[in-house]
Order: sequence, then structure tokens, then C-alpha cells
Amino acid sequence: MAQSALLNASILKKVAMALSGLFLISFLALHVSLNLVSIFSENVFNEVSHFMGYNPLIQYVMQPVLAFGVIFHFVFGFVLTIQNRNARPIAYAKYNGAANASWTSRNMIISGAVVLAFFVLHFYDFWVPEIAYKYVEGNTPDATRYYGELVHKFHDPIRTGLYCVAFVLLGFHLWHGFGSSLQSMGMHNKYSRFLSKVGYGFAVVVPALFVIIALFHHFNN
Repeated sequence: MAQSALLNASILKKVAMALSGLFLISFLALHVSLNLVSIFSENVFNEVSHFMGYNPLIQYVMQPVLAFGVIFHFVFGFVLTIQNRNARPIAYAKYNGAANASWTSRNMIISGAVVLAFFVLHFYDFWVPEIAYKYVEGNTPDATRYYGELVHKFHDPIRTGLYCVAFVLLGFHLWHGFGSSLQSMGMHNKYSRFLSKVGYGFAVVVPALFVIIALFHHFNN
């Protein structure tokens, strides 16, 4: 009975991690799509950013949900990793991890820590100034300021390099995390192989687009 309860609790934890991960994946898809606009049209990027920045549903509902999702996913992931390691009753005398699992799956906690640090930097760079502009300083809404603020962040080569490194490690994290989330959700059917390929493509394309955006604004403005 106790073992059954522990098994059910473990399954629920994995499902919760999977759901939060898939939620953050959907956010990344939306975020990279919006940022990609900045390469093609300054005016459209300003319009979209202004709408996102002053829409009540996004600001007071989606934004807090996103913040909770980020904190939950990474904190819960670290807790589960530690619990899984402590649950091993006997340490193996010799363990060849590379023979049993990929580097990404064995080092999710490392890539996750870097990605979390990236999120903190990103919030500091964009979210904190936005909050200060609107609610602390009480400035009049300016729908033309967003593109300039974005470009300014990528003037510094060190900051741009840190972003690029974080995006690469985000790709490693997604490479294993996307498929793992689907497995935790019980998606073992005729579509699972196709979905896994979609996940691998997402793990490559989305971080690559983020890197392209950062480098474009660094070298062209």
C-alpha cells in the first residue's frame, strides 16, 4: 500500500513537471515569434510589444502565471533530481553514464540551472525596467520605445555572448525535456515518434532563432 502511494506520488510529480515544461515550451514559441518580428519591422515590433505591455489579460493574468510556471518548473526539477539521487540505496562502484543515457539527460540539472540563470537575467534586463517605467516612475505610455530598448541590450558583446551561451544550453535542455515531457504524459502511440522529431526540431530551431536575433541586433545597430 505504501509502495503504491509512493508510486502514484512519483507519477503525479512527473506529470506536474511535464505540464509545466510544456507550458514553458509554448511560451518560448510565442516569445521567439514576437522577437523575430524585430528583425523585419521596427514599427510592427513596437506595436506588438506595446499591446503585450498594456493588455490587462497578459499583464495581470498571464504574466503572473508565467512567473509561477518558471519558478515551479525549475525548483521542482531540482527537488526531484535530489530526491531521485537520494532514493538510490546503493552507490554503484562503477557507473558508465554515457553508456546508458545521453549527456543531455544526465545533465538536465546543469543545463536547467543555466537556463534559470538566463531567465533571471532576462527578467532583470526587460521585466524590471518595464515595471519601473510603468508603475514606479509613472511614465506616459510610449508605443515607440520598445525596439530601441531591445537593441540597446545587445550593444554589449559580453551580454550578447552570455545570452547566446544560455540559448545553446536551452537547446540541450529542450532536447531531452521535450521528449521526456511527452513520455511523462503517457504519449506512447503511433504519433510518439513524430512528436519526438518535432521536439528535437524545436530544441534546435527555437534556440538558434534566439541566437540569430541577438547577433543581428548586436552587429547591425
